[in-house]
Amino acid sequence: MKPLTFLASLAVLTVALTANAESLYDIPLKSIDGKDVSLNDYKGKVMLIVNVASKCGKTPQYAQLEELNKEFKKEGLAVLGFPCNDFGGQEPGTLDEIKEFCSTKYKVTFPMFDKVVVKGADKHPLYQILSGPESPFPGDVKWNFGKFLVGRDGKILKRFEPGVKPDAPEVTDAIKAALAAK
Repeated sequence: MKPLTFLASLAVLTVALTANAESLYDIPLKSIDGKDVSLNDYKGKVMLIVNVASKCGKTPQYAQLEELNKEFKKEGLAVLGFPCNDFGGQEPGTLDEIKEFCSTKYKVTFPMFDKVVVKGADKHPLYQILSGPESPFPGDVKWNFGKFLVGRDGKILKRFEPGVKPDAPEVTDAIKAALAAK
């Protein structure tokens, strides 16, 4: 198959998968290790989905995200990192480089995924649901470290812009409220 034909087929498949995705749990994903995964592993948990980057002024938020992960994981929070190179080319590394950076510099233990596109025509199906026109919080992600809080039922509860730090009271209060809702 010619590369252009393959890419066109892949784009059609992506649109079809998004159109058929009933929820965030239905979207096929890849882990940072290249394994096929889905958000089904997090069904019944509260998810904080974040587009991350290693070479951004907001990169220190990794430390705060890891603290949230440690503090609330046992209560049912899953912090999920999605590397993104959409903003100023601030995530240029390979997946291995990203994984190494996160684990050595910030001791990240929360799940990391394959790079995704979070805005524009090639927006990943996950972000089409998180920030698309049907979302309760529509509109393209504005920069690295945009955060979406998803309830145990898979519904999008809150959106926090990149400048809102993970340890800000509005974030931690929303997480606590989501965890308390059974």
